[in-house]
Amino acid sequence: MKSKRRIFFCAGAVVLLVVLAAVMMVIGRGHTVYFDNVALEYNGQTYEPPYKVKVEVKGEQVANLHAKDRGMSIWIGQNFKMMVDVTEEKGGPEQRYALSLTLPYQMDGIIINIPAVMAGLPQEAWCSEFIQTIVVEEEEEPAGGEDEFAIGDDFDI
Repeated sequence: MKSKRRIFFCAGAVVLLVVLAAVMMVIGRGHTVYFDNVALEYNGQTYEPPYKVKVEVKGEQVANLHAKDRGMSIWIGQNFKMMVDVTEEKGGPEQRYALSLTLPYQMDGIIINIPAVMAGLPQEAWCSEFIQTIVVEEEEEPAGGEDEFAIGDDFDI
């Protein structure tokens, strides 16, 4: 009797862990979301950025973007929701939009192009992966070719 009970509890624990892992895989994925307010060319048409865009995520303003600016936010889960206040031209009226986007699961850093989202383009147009580039700076040699404080070859210890 104890043996069957023990097997039952072990099997239940395994099933519980598998279910918990599946749920966390779907809702627990964290993303760094970047907002770009830059021009985009898609299918031969150019989409120009608005003059100014304010982005709110979870009721908090996370970005105030002018043309060619980038902002950032952290989001957990696949269903991304944001409020966007768009000013098309300087001194113009501000229009507010509520946007809900589905983020790709396999990307950690996601770039969302605001003009493409506002134009209603498909995900392949407004979504791209953020890939960090590492810039290696080369050391410059002194102008004279030698260091002025260098010790010559004739120095004995």
